[in-house]
Amino acid sequence: MTHELASAVALPGPAAAEGPRPASSSTKGGGWWRDAVIYQVYVRSFADSDGDGVGDLRGATRRLPHLAELGIDAVWLTPFYASPQADGGYDVADYRAVDPLFGDLADADDLVRTAHGLGLKVIVDIVPNHTSDQHLWFRAALADHDGGAARERYHFRPGRGTAGELPPNDWESVFGGPAWTRTPDGAWFLHLFAPEQPDLNWENEEVHEEFESVLRFWLDLGVDGFRIDVAHGMVKAAGLPDIGHKEQARLIGAQKLPFFDQDGVHEIHRSWRRLLDSYPGDRIGVAEAWAPGPDRLALYVRPDELHQAFNFQFLRCPWDPEAMRSVIDESLTATASVGATTTWVLSNHDVVRHTTRYGGGQQGLRRARAAALLMLALPGSTYIYQGEELGLPEVTDLPSEVRQDPAFFRAAGQDGFRDGCRVPIPWSGEEPPYGFGPGSSWLPQPESWRELSVAAQTGDPYSTLELYRSALALRRELPGGPMRWLPSPEGLLALSRPGLVCTLNATGSVIELPLPGRLLLSSRTMEPTGDTARIPADCCAWWAI
Repeated sequence: MTHELASAVALPGPAAAEGPRPASSSTKGGGWWRDAVIYQVYVRSFADSDGDGVGDLRGATRRLPHLAELGIDAVWLTPFYASPQADGGYDVADYRAVDPLFGDLADADDLVRTAHGLGLKVIVDIVPNHTSDQHLWFRAALADHDGGAARERYHFRPGRGTAGELPPNDWESVFGGPAWTRTPDGAWFLHLFAPEQPDLNWENEEVHEEFESVLRFWLDLGVDGFRIDVAHGMVKAAGLPDIGHKEQARLIGAQKLPFFDQDGVHEIHRSWRRLLDSYPGDRIGVAEAWAPGPDRLALYVRPDELHQAFNFQFLRCPWDPEAMRSVIDESLTATASVGATTTWVLSNHDVVRHTTRYGGGQQGLRRARAAALLMLALPGSTYIYQGEELGLPEVTDLPSEVRQDPAFFRAAGQDGFRDGCRVPIPWSGEEPPYGFGPGSSWLPQPESWRELSVAAQTGDPYSTLELYRSALALRRELPGGPMRWLPSPEGLLALSRPGLVCTLNATGSVIELPLPGRLLLSSRTMEPTGDTARIPADCCAWWAI
């Protein structure tokens, strides 16, 4: 697997962990986020400092030098707020407190300051669609048997049927089962996810005021932005109408639903953009928004709304060159129409890791490495999920007794994949927990991961980690700029940007073509011969022009 860097390009080595890194190319024009590489830290599974088997803020802080050396621009942290952990922290009981499982506010402050000292921005999750059922607001709502102001912060409704024994409508939870739970006094409350996550009513002014206060709390602490969980879900269609059919979760991102992607969410995001712009520096908002298509998704990143939105169409794209090209074109066209940049992502904490999605085993790893180079060659911003720089596969054989994903239990075992992508990552050593912490790990790690640890891959020119390091270093030095497609044989994608040609062979056999330029980097071993390049199957290569 060639990891050459063109001698004509003066490339530095990986940045030293003890000091700030040089400004990335993303700062050369416009906001820093426009072509930044942002690394997702799933806090529970990144690094454990105290031996309880669960990752925490101190552990993450100690591992920030790894991320600085990797060459990323920003860190996105999953929720670390006070929570009963019914859904991995996405059920928040107190938005201004750190859960003792992860540390305290001093630890959060230390992480932000340490990251800034290393030249890294920090983005934190905000969860505005729902709270925990242990939040003070919801506890007050349950005690409010007269249906007063406390219940107006959530969606409480009377049931249907002769005695109110049926849910108010036919909406289904994303995690399986009905989206309604009945309280002891006979009322029903809405939860689009787990029953422990009651949906907030964003028609209530108190909800708006509370979240503006929460955002200011963390901005004052120094964070550089927010990833907005379920950014498409806060507003529900008037009257909460029936949908009329089952398996509604399968329609998310493919069809407009009365509980997702309602036009009213955009005014919320406009108000948050005004708040972000009132702070010094470039503070950003990133939408986790499932929309029926690129055009609807682009609405979230209009000039007066959020800065970025996750591109789930790219994440869900199969290993097919025509499909990839189509998604790339549609994504770039949609975001250009509103003056925004596109984001690219292959994995996150909610989906099967792409090494496994692309076929698993050696084939899946080859394709994952190739897809990473393609993604990093595209214009816009890239998100890397922790462990993908190690080529980690999905852990598909977790025993039921260790699983914690509520979707697994509510769907009677039909969907438990979110645990498999959340297994703590390996850092070093010959046996579990591979340097994750001084104790065990909250989910068991495979024995084969000893070969995939950061320590095992560091310095190995054939490793996935060194491929990422080389690609990110090279990406930082290239000038950036617009992209265009080049003529290419069937099954091969070829694109050019200033100073760079990227070729991806998505077929199962070698493709020969005239030498595109000087080989910079490739995901598999390849040696150009004369004026001909022989691109191996499932391989991506970068060429200097």
